[in-house]
Parts: sequence; C-alpha cells; structure tokens
Amino acid sequence: PPFIPKGALLLWGVWPVKSAFLGDIALDEEDLRAFQAQQAVDLRQRATQRASIKTAGTLGTGWRNTMRSRGRWRGRSRSRRAATSRPERVWPDGVIPFVIGGNFTGSQRAVFRQAMRHWEKHTCVTFLERTDEDSYIVFTYRPCGCCSYVGRRGGGPPAISIGKNCDKFGIVVHELGHVIGFWHEHTRPDRDRHVSIVRENIQPGQEYNFLKMELQEVESLGETYDFDSIMHYARNTFSRGIFLDTIVPKYEVNGVKPPIGQRTRLSKGDIAQARKLYKCPACGETLQDSTGNFSSPEYPNGYSAHMHCVWRISVTPGEKIILNFTSMDLYRSRLCWYDYVEVRDGFWRKAPLRGRFCGGKLPEPIVSTDSRLWVEFRSSSNWVGKGFFAVYEAICGGDVKKDNGHIQSPNYPDDYRPSKVCVWRIQVSEGFHVGLTFQSFEIERHDSCAYDYLEVRDGHSESSALIGRYCGYEKPDDIKSTSSRLWLKFVSDGSINKAGFAVNFFKEVDECSRPNRGGCEQRCLNTLGSYKCSCDPGYELAPDKRRCEAACGGFLTKLNGSITSPGWPKEYPPNKNCIWQLVAPTQYRISLQFDFFETEGNDVCKYDFVEVRSGLTADSKLHGKFCGSEKPEVITSQYNNMRVEFKSDNTVSKKGFKAHFFSGNPDSPALSPPPLLPATHDCKEAGCDHKVTSTSGTITSPNWPDKYPSKKECTWAISSTPGHRVKLVRRPHPSLHGRPVPLCHLAAAYFLSAPKPWVTQSDADYRLLAWLSQGCHPLRILVRPPSGLERGPACRCPATQVLSLLPAVPLAVTTSLGLQELGSGGLDLGPPAASPPLFEFAVLPRALQTFVEMDIESQPECAYDHLEVYDGRDTKAPALGRFCGSKKPEPEVYSAGDSVLVKFHSDDTITKKGFHLRYTSTKFQDTLHSRK
Repeated sequence: PPFIPKGALLLWGVWPVKSAFLGDIALDEEDLRAFQAQQAVDLRQRATQRASIKTAGTLGTGWRNTMRSRGRWRGRSRSRRAATSRPERVWPDGVIPFVIGGNFTGSQRAVFRQAMRHWEKHTCVTFLERTDEDSYIVFTYRPCGCCSYVGRRGGGPPAISIGKNCDKFGIVVHELGHVIGFWHEHTRPDRDRHVSIVRENIQPGQEYNFLKMELQEVESLGETYDFDSIMHYARNTFSRGIFLDTIVPKYEVNGVKPPIGQRTRLSKGDIAQARKLYKCPACGETLQDSTGNFSSPEYPNGYSAHMHCVWRISVTPGEKIILNFTSMDLYRSRLCWYDYVEVRDGFWRKAPLRGRFCGGKLPEPIVSTDSRLWVEFRSSSNWVGKGFFAVYEAICGGDVKKDNGHIQSPNYPDDYRPSKVCVWRIQVSEGFHVGLTFQSFEIERHDSCAYDYLEVRDGHSESSALIGRYCGYEKPDDIKSTSSRLWLKFVSDGSINKAGFAVNFFKEVDECSRPNRGGCEQRCLNTLGSYKCSCDPGYELAPDKRRCEAACGGFLTKLNGSITSPGWPKEYPPNKNCIWQLVAPTQYRISLQFDFFETEGNDVCKYDFVEVRSGLTADSKLHGKFCGSEKPEVITSQYNNMRVEFKSDNTVSKKGFKAHFFSGNPDSPALSPPPLLPATHDCKEAGCDHKVTSTSGTITSPNWPDKYPSKKECTWAISSTPGHRVKLVRRPHPSLHGRPVPLCHLAAAYFLSAPKPWVTQSDADYRLLAWLSQGCHPLRILVRPPSGLERGPACRCPATQVLSLLPAVPLAVTTSLGLQELGSGGLDLGPPAASPPLFEFAVLPRALQTFVEMDIESQPECAYDHLEVYDGRDTKAPALGRFCGSKKPEPEVYSAGDSVLVKFHSDDTITKKGFHLRYTSTKFQDTLHSRK
C-alpha cells in the first residue's frame, strides 16, 4: 500500500524499548493495552450491529434511525481529531531536539531537514540539533521500516525510523506528525460518521490498523474531520488489491467525494490543529527566506491592546541575521513594561536577550550570533501608536568562535543563491586542531572548479596554505588543520545552482600524543575526532580494544606442522575469528588430521565451529563445517592449498582443538589417491565438472592464480534464463613493462556449443576474445591443457587463463510458427537493479503474446519497474502497453506487424520476481526477419 510500511505487525522486541506497532506508529505498553481494550469493544459493536441489521431487515426502522442520528452527528460543530490528549506527550515550548544517525546520505539528511522546516514554517514547533537535552528524537533505521512514536516519550529518545523507500518528503512530514503528537486521522473516535471501513478488502492480519482510538487518548480542540490531512490513510491502504478500497468517504465535499491519503504537504487542518496543540500565538509567523520584513498588526494604522505576536527568523546554519527596525512608535514606559518588542538571540523565549524596545527611538542594527532570532511583540496599554516595521537579511560567513558546530551553504538544503561569496573563519580552543567532516556535497562540477567552489585553507586568512578547492558531487575527505584555525570560502557564479554543502566542525586533539597514548598497550593510531589502538605483527586486539594478545591464524608454507585453537589447552576465548591459510608446493596436496576436538554446538554448528576449505578464500570448495566433540575424519585438499577457519561466539567456551597437517605428492601413500579414469591408467581429480546458472561470474582454471595441475580436464555448462544469451570474455591480465601479458595456449580451451570467437582487441602479442552463445542453449566449455605445460620466460604469460561470465546481453530472436518463451533475468530471484534488457523477435505475419507469470514492482503509472511492448523493431514503433504489478495483462497482446520489441526496465530500489512471457506467431511464413 502506498506510504505505509510493509509487514507492519504487532511484534515485540524490534524497537529500542519494548513496543508494538500499529501501521507506522510505535506503541508503548500503555498504548497497546488501550488498543487491545478498544479492539474488544470494536468487535462487540460490530457483532451487535450485524445482529441489529439482521433483525430489522434491509431497510428497517433501525437503519432509518441510524441515518437520522448520523445526520445529527454531522451537524455538530465540535468533533474529535486524532491528536494526543496526554499533556506529557506534548513537547515543552514546542522545541524538539533531534539527532540524525550516521547511516544516512547527504541527500537523505537534506530531505529530513526540509520536512522539519515545513513543520516549522506553518506552526510554532522548533526542531533543534541536540546538545545535552534528555528528551530528543533520533532519525534512524529500524526493522519496522517507516515508523515512529506519538509525541514525546520519557525514559529515552524515541526513534523515528526512515527505512528503504521512506526517505520521501511527504512520508517524512507524515512521520514527524506522529512525533509532534498526531495519531492517524482515520482512528478518531468519530470516524464512522465520516468514512466507511470496507473490512472484507483488508489484508488478513492487518485489521487492527483500522481500530478507533479511545476518547481519553485524543483531544478534540474544535477541529472537524480532515480528509485532506497528511495523517490520513489512503483509500487502498492495507488492501488485498490495489483497486480494492479499504476506506471510503461517506459524503461529498463541494460536490465530489474527497480524496484521501495525500503525502505532499500539511493541510489547513493539520496546521490549525498543531497550532492549537502547541498554543501558538495568533499573530506572527516563521520567516525562512534569506531576506524579508514584518511589522506589528495593522501597521501603520495602529495596533490594538492586549496583542501577542511572535516572529521566528530561521536561516541556513552558518549564516547570520542582520535585523533593522526602520520604524518604531510604541507606548513608552519605564523598562518598557507595557508595550514592547523584544529580540532574543536564538530559537525560543529563553534565548539570550538582545534588547527590549519601546517608544520612538530606532534601535541599532542587531546581528545574530547564529542562524536564528526570536522577536516577540506585546501590548497591554490602550495607547494607540503606529507600531513598528522591521527588515532582515541573512549574511553568510563571518567569524565562528566555538568548539563545534555546523556550516552550510546559503539556503541549504535547497539550491544556493547565485553570485554569493561567503568566508568563514573558524577558531576552536587553543591547543586543539579543527576537524572538518562533510555531511553532504553538491556544487556545480568543473574540471578546475572555476565557477562554483568551496575553498579550504589551513589558517585564518586567504594567504594561508591551501588545503583544497572542491566542487562536483563527491564528498571531500575529512580535513584536519595544523592549528586551531581554519578558513573556508564559498563562491557561486550567476548561472547554475546546486544543493550546496553541509559540514560539521569540531575541536580535534591527538589522543596518541598523550603520555598514556590513549590507553593503548602497543600502538595508537590517531583518527579525525577519535583514535584507535592496534597491535604489533603477531598480536591482535583483545575484546577491550586496548590490550594486545597473541594472534591466532596465519599464513603457513611449511610441509607439516600443527595448529591449535586460541588458548589451547585451556578454553578458547569468546568472539574469536582465526583463519589459517596452508600452502604447499605445486603438485602437492595437504592433509589435515585432528588430534583433539571439542567446541560448543551440535549438528547445526551455529555458534562455535571449525570450517575447512580447499583453497584460500571464503568461497573455496567446502570440505566441512565441524563442531561438538566428535573428531572429523582426515581431510585432504583438492589442490596445494587449504583454508581452516575457527569462530567462537560470545557465550559458551570449550577446550577447542589441536590438529596437525602434512603435505606430499598425490602418489604418496599418506594421501588418498584420486580416482582412475575409466579404461585407462591415468588419474583425474574429481570435482571439476561445473553447472553455472548465475547471471554473472568468473571461471578460473584449477589452482588459479598458481599453475594448474597436469592431466586435468574440466567442463563448465553455462545456462541462462530463457530470452538471454551468455557472453564469455577473457579477462585481461596484469601488464608487463607497460604492455598486456599475452595469452598463450589458446587451443587449450574448446567451446563445445558456441560459434567461432571474434577478436575484440588485437596486436602482435595480445588478443582479447569474446564468445556469445546461440539462442537459449547452454554454452559448454571444455578446458584440456597440454600435459606438463608450465609458465616459462619465452611465453611471458600465466599458465592459467581466466574467463569472465558477463551479465546477459540484449537478445534478438527469430522464429517461425511455434512457441517460444522469454523471461526477466533471474525469475524467482528478482531482476538485477537498473538493468535495461531488450528482447526483439520477428515473426510473420502477427505475434501473439501471453503472460505466464508477472511480478513487477507496482505503481499507478508504472514509473519505476515496468515492461514495455512496442509493435515494431524499436521504441519509435507504436506502444502496445506498459505493464507492472502482479496482475497479468488481459486480454492477450497481438502485434500488427512482423516484429515486436519487448523492453524491461528496473530501478535501483525494490526488486520482484520479474516476468515470464510466452509468444507465438499466428501464421507460418518462410521469410524471417531478425535484428541484432
């Protein structure tokens, strides 16, 4: 359903505190008890209503009485709205401190700030970067997807979770509505007077999302039901099908059924309700433009008595505000006791006072120390004066003398203004350095940053050493000054404007220069804003991340030796991960025999285990995963290397293991002999016949990157999804003296079911070849190197070859009368993101297409993932349709001509199973047309 997180179930234990979920609302224990009680009441009422209707008949007296009473309800001027009625959930003074988690991108952070500024502009709530406040919100990502608590909560910060595909402006505004104190509009106790819940269309198990709130949980505040609220569910939220309604308005507004579920902006009702909930002054506003003006009510005709107005000026962090009063005519009294205008240097009524003014004298211009000013006007006398008029302007740059803070380009997160020049001079406490980290960066790109740019210098003036000049869309690396000062300059020209930048600055100290080296036992590594400990070779960090202990694992090239678990013969420590890589000479094999074995675990080997593989990487051939107290059998590697990995969790520890290894030639009786080939006396290692079905990958000869063994024969059978072909190319090898290493022994590879290769790059010493399979048949490869072939100086090339299996390429299919099939890449696995495969097939005279299965991301306009069908050979041909969702198109699709183009597109977010299309020609013709 649009705007609602999937899988919103009543689950415990997926939130920082014990909680359940109602749609995208996180419930605490008190909320949950209230909803469980309301659910019981709701079920009883529905049972009573069904019994009443059954008794009264289809249009009986009970039905008429219900309609009459419904009309009386509709005529009432006061009805409940879904805002919290619990005063402890209202944020004091409307100030909401926030923290944004470090896992969000700069563009996501910009969306969060835009949503907060939207609430600030239309209400009197204020979102403020947290300093040391006990109550605050945290933007993070939780398993619930998009969800948040309602209102302020004690006992820890409530999280506002912004999951995948939730980082849209309207959705974040909706979630912030919960934080401010709103429930969903359709859960008001009086909702049955305004909307109908179509319960038979609700997804099974999601009925609880349509329960009504209890009277004690909401406050009316005189606001009527708001169909346009950003807090209202859409008509098909939690529906069994996209065209099935779950919520339907009961009456028309201005002659039409009102739309519900918008996620674009706050409605008039949302704004009015929030202003009432937080007791916003009736006069004043939030000013967010870079320049503006404001005045007392009815200026210059005179203000009334007992007026109270508040203006909040908020510009981009890193900018300052110049406030000028151009006219002042207020009742003059001692200490400006009666009528006055008051200016505070901050975001609320308790910020530092810059001045209280009355009478007729104009104040001097006021410059803020930060990016916010609070202006309050009060009148209590009956004297009639003209009032006041003031103008303000945001100025960027200036001296910044504090130990940490934020600097952003003008008008961030919106596009910066043209022709701006801003210079910041940052100074932190003496004895510290300035650290600079970039949160977001998007400045007009140019090779030499000639137009728009940010310049950083190591000092306090334009003549200081240049650290860098930056533009483009890549975030610069963290910056550290050599002193307590840093100089920043932002320049924009008069043309292209972008979103700009956001940086954090802070005082930085080298913890490793202190006498105790940060508490590190061996080595201390200073990092920007922090430090970390490290150990000498042969040691590793202990769990406290400061002490060092003897390391486990290693790279062993001895012919024989032993390995033991950490701490042997005592119990191994928790949270250990040890990897031994054993390498023997070429043509040798390695055998591993356990002398003692005891780890935590059973058949599952989920907690502590030992894993043995042939090869040196984590994806090499697995011989076994062992745990418990039973000793594994002797293990012999396939080739001349072996990987042994030991892992322990943080709970139960056992004695561990002791094992010894030895290496030798395959003919050695100490090693298990390989099987004989049928009717010959030659040996052949097992496990070199492969079936490949993945969409991309790499094929390597045995023992790569070392020399392959002699008398080795391997086959790969590569199959693709119907409608795709397999492209096989040789991967270029590292260069030798500036030239590619030539590929030798080309005849060693035989392609059993492929056309001749074509040369894609060629010179005297080097050839890069590619093969393309025919149609949808598997590509079979046989590699049979000549016996005893080895790398030599005359050939100057590796004795092994690497073949890369690339993603499927666009396919052209020609067919006569008959049945063929096409499918998206990886049916049942989801199509690869951002893939645009084209399928073209030519049949005569017409083609019939039938969708066997379709599961593509659903969207009303099919704007994201979709399948397009064109009646011709390219996208200029008439479109036969654009399809998405899980419903197969009806009726079947017919072409008018002899060619059809099928184009599949997927974006980089949600993936589904894809599609399976069957097509056939309606009449056989001898002439076939195809196009590559």
